[in-house]
Amino acid sequence: MALAVNRLNARQVATITKPGRHGDGGGLYLVVDASGARRWLFLFRWKADPSQPGKGKLREMGLGSARDVSLASAREAAAKAREMVRAGVDPIEAKRRSPAAALAPTFGAIAEAHIAAMAPAWRNSKHIDQWRMTLSVERGDHGGYLASGYCTALRDKAVSDVTTEDVLAVLAPIWAEKNETASRVRGRIEAVLDAAKAKGLRTGENPARWKGHLALTLPKRQKLQRGHHAALPYSEVSAFLKRLRLVRGMSSFALEFAIFTAARSGEVRGARWSEIDADQKLWTIPAARMKAGRAHRVPLGPRAIEILETLGQLKRGPDDLVFPGQKRGSSLSDMSLTALLRRLEVDATAHGFRSSFRDWAGDHTTFPREVAEAALAHAVGDATEAAYRRSDALAKRRKLMEAWDTYLSAPSAAPRSDQTAASQPEVAPDGA
Repeated sequence: MALAVNRLNARQVATITKPGRHGDGGGLYLVVDASGARRWLFLFRWKADPSQPGKGKLREMGLGSARDVSLASAREAAAKAREMVRAGVDPIEAKRRSPAAALAPTFGAIAEAHIAAMAPAWRNSKHIDQWRMTLSVERGDHGGYLASGYCTALRDKAVSDVTTEDVLAVLAPIWAEKNETASRVRGRIEAVLDAAKAKGLRTGENPARWKGHLALTLPKRQKLQRGHHAALPYSEVSAFLKRLRLVRGMSSFALEFAIFTAARSGEVRGARWSEIDADQKLWTIPAARMKAGRAHRVPLGPRAIEILETLGQLKRGPDDLVFPGQKRGSSLSDMSLTALLRRLEVDATAHGFRSSFRDWAGDHTTFPREVAEAALAHAVGDATEAAYRRSDALAKRRKLMEAWDTYLSAPSAAPRSDQTAASQPEVAPDGA
């Protein structure tokens, strides 16, 4: 007796909400996920060796999202797959080995091309690295790319075949716990797929689109999930420095330098000797490495100079990193500072010490707010006010940073360089 086919109709496909498989007949199923997403599936039994007994292994062949593939198109694809099975051809392997599949641009290739095209407009290398990591196009040791990060499953898939279900498979595991990250991943996937469509490599709606699409299957993300960076009260920073200086390593030097300069950890980790003017006791961070895209001058207090003098004994050339990582030519990772703080059991982040500095400046000194904000490289006022304030208040900021140094180096603080590794520059490459 022939199997019944064409059990479903277009209205049912659009309105079925019960999770599970809904058969159309002939091995074709409409799958409704718990999230409400719908996709087409063709089930068939396959024996690699027909001479072996048994019915063979049940295999699943995806035919695309029900949003992108109509009922009629799904039936046509299932019919072709059934014919191949009857002819002794595995339709999954045939699709994988087809010339069209081999020549089709992959999501990973389009992501790489998109990053390369947009990189000149992005602020810094960290932003580029974030895109590469989340899209699984991280650069390897020999110039290639490694499949890692959140979108590994998409990397080798033809960009024309990426469906809503594929996108949800990436986002669903991280949507609740890493909502901010997941939202950025979604936006980057959407941008890559839009770029593919602009090149004529895709048709139809973008499966990563939020409004009117994924917003119907994923809960609305929180406006702010991360909160403020954990920070120590400024009254406890001196005591922390005493403990920090007992840890020998490049990470401890980098973190202490960041605390005394109130700089961002990324700015410190990327610092090069060519940026340091020892005579003027000044560190000039180029615009390319600043969050606001403007060069920033940092006056260096006594302890910051001591740290540089200690590490200067390891310097080979002006382009060397001040705080090198383990591998020659590499900088410390952000995780090295995080690991150091965890090791010291401190409930704070490296960035949080900037908050400690700002609270100290506001509560403990009479320096104007604008000077403290300038020390943190924060923009103050609107565009008009910024245009009139051409000076970066370097002289006033120098006094502020000297006062910060004095406060941190009070008798209750840690011993200075004569009791620390400053007199013995045997430094581990990455410390923590």
